Amino acid sequence: MLLIPAIDLRAGHCVRLYQGDFDAETRYPVEPLELLGRYRAFGASWVHVVDLDGARDGELGNRATISALAAESGVRLQVGGGIRSAQRIEDLLAAGVERVVIGSAAVERPQEVCAWLERFGADRICLALDVRIDAHGATMVQTRGWREAAAVTLWGALERYPAGTVRHVLCTDIERDGALAGPNLELYTAAHARFPQIAWQASGGVRDARDLEQLARAGAAAAVSGKALLEQRIPVQELSAFLPDASSPA
Repeated sequence: MLLIPAIDLRAGHCVRLYQGDFDAETRYPVEPLELLGRYRAFGASWVHVVDLDGARDGELGNRATISALAAESGVRLQVGGGIRSAQRIEDLLAAGVERVVIGSAAVERPQEVCAWLERFGADRICLALDVRIDAHGATMVQTRGWREAAAVTLWGALERYPAGTVRHVLCTDIERDGALAGPNLELYTAAHARFPQIAWQASGGVRDARDLEQLARAGAAAAVSGKALLEQRIPVQELSAFLPDASSPA
């Protein structure tokens, strides 16, 4: 399983939100390029970048910062937040972004997103399907920066796509996001069992190397971690098994 560090951007700054709440923001005293360099030095081959302004407003408010990050060598970027048109996908790929993450449009306009998957290739697009677990245990998808309920389950959203068209799905348990409470292992175990052909990226709750080991056993292809890495809560030496470019221990 691959560990993908996350960089969340708001107004050009590195931040973290608690459970997607824009009023519960923590801003960190590190520049995005510096943080990217730190993760590259760890041995990360991929970094996940979220334009939070884009996720909320539908416009790429951090485009200049993302372009600067994409220009850096030695690490591939996966970028999401407010990407709702083929032109925006094309622009990001042209800027050097390796993979584009589609959230709200993946739920609201699946036929159009299917066309994007065919046009750009399944490896260049990742669907972001973020869920809240309701009182009955259903995995209900949220859109528009997690502010709106989509009235469809995770499984129902994926069933709108013909078999074999989707390769990558980033799934966040919103209640775990930024909480450092451990990942929802039941969710990812069920996701892998239902859709084993999909490379699942687990997000939300990662706090230590043991969580990463458990996610690997649950069938996740990758784990996206923001707060635990940003606050350096996990010793770097414990991450090497999940970072393909990590240096061998001395």
